[in-house]
Amino acid sequence: MTDGFLPRWTLKTEGVIMPDERLPMGQTVIMGLQHVVAMFGATVLAPILMGFDPNVSILFSGIATIIFFFVVGGRVPSYLGSSFAFIGPVLVATGAVVGTPNPNIPLALGGIIAAGALYFLIGLVVQVAGHRWVERLMPPVVTGAIVAAIGLVLAPIAISSASGAAGDNQAGTSFARWIALITVIAVGLVAVYAPGIWRRLPVLVGGAIGYMAYLIGANFLGYGAPIDFAKVGQAAWFGLPVFQSPVFNLTAMSLIAPVAIILVAENLGHIKAIGAMTGRNLDPYLGRAFMGDGLATMLSGASGGTGMTTYAENMGVMAVTRIYSTIVFLVAAVIALVLGLSPKFGAFIGTIPGPVLGGLSIVVFGLIAATAGRIWVENRVDFSNPRNLITVAVALVLGAGNFKLTVGGFTLDGIGTATFGAIILFHLLNMGRDADRQEPTLRADV
Repeated sequence: MTDGFLPRWTLKTEGVIMPDERLPMGQTVIMGLQHVVAMFGATVLAPILMGFDPNVSILFSGIATIIFFFVVGGRVPSYLGSSFAFIGPVLVATGAVVGTPNPNIPLALGGIIAAGALYFLIGLVVQVAGHRWVERLMPPVVTGAIVAAIGLVLAPIAISSASGAAGDNQAGTSFARWIALITVIAVGLVAVYAPGIWRRLPVLVGGAIGYMAYLIGANFLGYGAPIDFAKVGQAAWFGLPVFQSPVFNLTAMSLIAPVAIILVAENLGHIKAIGAMTGRNLDPYLGRAFMGDGLATMLSGASGGTGMTTYAENMGVMAVTRIYSTIVFLVAAVIALVLGLSPKFGAFIGTIPGPVLGGLSIVVFGLIAATAGRIWVENRVDFSNPRNLITVAVALVLGAGNFKLTVGGFTLDGIGTATFGAIILFHLLNMGRDADRQEPTLRADV
């Protein structure tokens, strides 16, 4: 990469596309659209669960990604979207019911801004003091465990979505699962066998195939609940979403602000994973990445949006396509801005069946978890060392089981307990010892 503020992207038309390289404009726009589609399901689901306006969240995901892009100088390929880590604390702080309109959104916004401010300060410390202490705190064995836990903790969400609505009968559930499997297979076949540019669009093309399969099976053959296009026809093409202003309440802020710690670990894991994918050391950009994410979260919270984080789904898309050009994410951000201002598009996205989103999530979340293996292999993590093995084993189960723990009125979900569990357990097991020293193999029959 160059020493300028932004890279000078080199045109490349085949093979692995690195962060400082770019595709032709047409392909770049299509890739940007694919990233928007990949993150859409989750970044819309999070605000819906918290009772926020999805269109506001989509709009600010675009704004947040642009902020992040410029803060890291276009060096880190990443998309910012609604963070799931905020769901539990926001619901507790506002007393809202999952999936219903939240009457106390302003209280949540004050807490989200506080979390963003804390996140920014942590990034500032990393930028000034260096990132080595973060690496010592979370070495590859720990960051790999966190990345794997992120993928595993999201697995039930994917399976639930792939299984249809809660009220479906056995036939409806079976149909939903077949659609999810068709979507998974379509993504895999496109990624491996599709010719030319189509091979770079597995999520977009696979999702379209799953959508058509559902449309035919449900609307024409009656196997499931038909897709209703009425709201699409009624919605306006362009219009501003409804913004809200924050209210700063100490109780709500104390419940929501600690989410910043989870976001640090989550972002660290994401950047480590992207570094492993690209073969480049992105650690020097950790402080700037944290600050960019914190600024984006504060801006989003100031206008009625959710807390933002680097998006795991887009890591999965990069793993499939091997396209890491940061220009793609700038284009994706612009697309999100336009879509966030279009109620009609929001209504159309609302017609995507849950089983199709579930199928896409199975692939993407699985690729996230699998990236942990790459981190461990490339950093030569020694699993004959029982300290490493136990650290990873505990983190994986805490994440996969979504183990929750309440501390001082603040509830950690599976990502949080896996994160803190891996960090604390690793250092606890290495007290007074050389962490790199060869240890006896932990036998299976012990």
